[in-house]
Amino acid sequence: MKSTSILFSGLLLAAASPLACSSSDSAGDGDAGPPISLGDGGFVDAPEQDGSRPQVDGGFPGPDGSVLRADRFATKVVSFTPGDCAGFGLTAMPGVVLGPPVGGGDSYGSLDVVSLGFEGEIVLSVEPNAIVDGPGVDLLVFENPFLTGGIPNAELGEVSVSDDGTTWKTFPCTPGPGPTYGSCAGWHPVYSAPGNGISPVDPAKAGGDGFDLKDVGIARARFVRIRDRGTVACPANPGMKPTTVGFDLDAIAVVNAQTP
Repeated sequence: MKSTSILFSGLLLAAASPLACSSSDSAGDGDAGPPISLGDGGFVDAPEQDGSRPQVDGGFPGPDGSVLRADRFATKVVSFTPGDCAGFGLTAMPGVVLGPPVGGGDSYGSLDVVSLGFEGEIVLSVEPNAIVDGPGVDLLVFENPFLTGGIPNAELGEVSVSDDGTTWKTFPCTPGPGPTYGSCAGWHPVYSAPGNGISPVDPAKAGGDGFDLKDVGIARARFVRIRDRGTVACPANPGMKPTTVGFDLDAIAVVNAQTP
C-alpha cells in the first residue's frame, strides 16, 4: 500500500547534496548563485534567492566536447509517493535525485539514491529544458544495479513521459525472468560519475537505461514518471521491514535536449 504523496515545490538544480527548497515558480535566467561542488566533475549552480532557475552548465563534457547545462538533468521533484518499505535516501530528498548520476560500475551499486519502495512512484521535471525526439536514445534513467556473474541484480521501474504533466506515454515494462528486461529501467549498471570523465548523456558510455520518445509516439517531454515494478513485497512482520525495497533512483539525464 502506498503512503501519502510527498510534494516538493522547490526549483532546485543540485547534485547529490540536498538544499532547502525554493517556493518560487519563476523561470528567469538571472546570475548564478553560489556553486555546489561536484568535486573534479565541476559545479552546478544553486538557484537565485528569488527562486529563479539559473541557465548554467553542469560542468560535464558532452559527446561533442561542449559543457552540459545543469538542466540536462532533473531540476525538480514534482511529487514522490513512497511505497511500502521505502525510506533509504528520503532524508536527502530532493537533492539526491537531482543533477548527474553517481555510478559505481559493474560491481557496485551507488548509494546516492532514493528507494521508491514497493510500487512507489516519483515524478521529475527537467524544466525549463525539455527532452525532444532526436536520433536514438533521448533519455537515460539511472538506477543502481550491479552484475553478479554477468547477470544484473535488477530492481525494475516503469518509465512514463509527459509534456504537460497530465497526459502520459508509458514505455512497456513487463518484469519477468532475466537477464534482460526490455523497456524497464533498472537493469543496466551506471558508469558515469562526477569526476570520472564519462559523459552522463552519452548512451554508449554512461550506462543506465535508454528511452526513445519515438517508441511511445511523443515529440517532446518535460516530465518523467518512474513507478516501481518490483515483484518482491515487504516482509509481513512490521518489526523487520527494510527501507531499501523497490526501484532505487539515482538520476535521469536528457540526451536529446530542446536546449543543448
